[in-house]
Parts: sequence; structure tokens; C-alpha cells
Amino acid sequence: MQNQTSPLILTFGVTDPVGAVGIQADLSSFAAMGCHGLAVVTGILIGDTARVEDLQVIDADWVADQARVVLEDMPVAAFKIGAVGSVENISVIAEIVSDYPDIPLILDPFVSGMPDQEQDHEDILVATRELLVPQTTLLLASAVELGRLAETWREPSSEDMMSVDAIRVIEMGCEYLFITGTPCGVQDVANTLFNESGVIRHDNWQRLSGSFAGAGTTLSATIAAMLANGRDVPEAVLEAQEFTIAAIANAQRLGMGKLVPDRYFWARESSEEEQDAERNPEQDGEAAGQ
Repeated sequence: MQNQTSPLILTFGVTDPVGAVGIQADLSSFAAMGCHGLAVVTGILIGDTARVEDLQVIDADWVADQARVVLEDMPVAAFKIGAVGSVENISVIAEIVSDYPDIPLILDPFVSGMPDQEQDHEDILVATRELLVPQTTLLLASAVELGRLAETWREPSSEDMMSVDAIRVIEMGCEYLFITGTPCGVQDVANTLFNESGVIRHDNWQRLSGSFAGAGTTLSATIAAMLANGRDVPEAVLEAQEFTIAAIANAQRLGMGKLVPDRYFWARESSEEEQDAERNPEQDGEAAGQ
């Protein structure tokens, strides 16, 4: 008898040797949520925990072939799109996901610390806005990233345009927009979820000290996994935030640069509890008899 498979998620993104961002981070987040990750490589990063030094973009034909072959073989429960590196890659990915309109699509195209693509930056933003945003179930962006995207349709402004820009994104066809990292006092940050009705979630979290690589990737990948597991978007957003905060709180210093979220903190906690139980069997027995 064939065993039931875990939900399958196809992620498009860059490879990261550290595993802090990109598809390595996606795959570990998917696994932590009980999903199996499938990966289409859009670019290869060179970097460490301190910085990303360079990016080699994969040819669009290779991106298309990777995805088509996998999708002809396996049914996926969700798509996730991260950094794709070029307008050509955006175009082929948009064409591919358009063939699967009923599958949730999480778009997280802004990866902090990416090497400078100033020459192509504007074109990539415009292509993302025109080709991917209209097909997106949930777009994840910080307030700063949303402002950069918004400058592809309006002039830069010193005023707070977040809500206006959010509604404009929704009007483009994006079902949900999740804005992260909005300052909320000295000690807190706020994350806000929009849909066509306006604000439907607003969560405040205590700011954790330290410099981290991969927090946003963990959040978007976990949202994708929650949707693949059948959660609705508001519930998926809340649970993904809780998981990401815990992963950041347990972040590891793998090198001399930024801390990397521990997406398997729960497994280590369970292992430590089991070891404690093995070391103190009499105490466990006494507790069970109480």
C-alpha cells in the first residue's frame, strides 16, 4: 500500500551556501511544517553569514525546464517565489504558475543583502508588479520594500503612504498583502495583513536584539507550508509569525556574521527533554504517580 505523501511545495529561488535565505531556508522551513519541498533554482549566491558577495543568475530556459519537468510528475499544494534575479526569469515563472490558478502562491521577492542589481532593479520591480503580483495569493514585503515597489507607479513621497500603496497592490489582483517590520515604539515591531476589505490582522511583537539573516524567508516559507496544510490565510499568517519568532529567539551563530534562525528548535527541545528524562527516570516515575 502506498504511504500518503506530505504536502508538496514548489519554491523558485536562489541557492545560499549558508542556508540562511533562498531555497535551502525554504526547504528546512517546509520540512519543519511537515511538508516536502521541491526546488527550482533561479540563481546561485556566493556569500557567508556576513554578506552576499555575488549572484549568478540561471538562464530562463533552465528555470522553465526545471519547473515543467517537476510539475508534470508531481501535484503541488502551494507555490513560493523568492528572488528570481532577472526579468526573463520572472516572465517564465509567471507563465508557468498561470497554468495552476487554483494553487496558492506566496510571493517574497525581496531578499535583504542581495548584491547590487541597480541596472536591472527598476525593470525587475516593474515585471514583478505586472506579471507576478496579479497572480499572488499573498505578497510579503516590509514597509520599505513596499515603498520601493510603489515608486514604479508613483513619485517618491515623504508622507506615510503605506495604506494607500497596500490598497493599490490589492487592486492589482493580489489577494493578500502582508507588510512586516513596521516600527511600533522602541521595543516592538508590527506586522499588518491587508485584503480587499482593508486591514484584517495587525500583530505586535517584541523586537529581538541581534542581527539576523533569513527571518523573512522563514516567515514566507512557513506561510506557504501552512496554506499547503489547509490553513486559511489569516490563520497561516499568525501561526507562521509565532514559529518565526521562536526560530529567531533560538537563532544560531554559525559564523562570524549574522545569526541564522533555527527552524528545528522544536526538535532540539524534544531531544533535550528526552535526555533529561533518561537522566532522571526516578523523578519521572514520581511525577507520573502523583
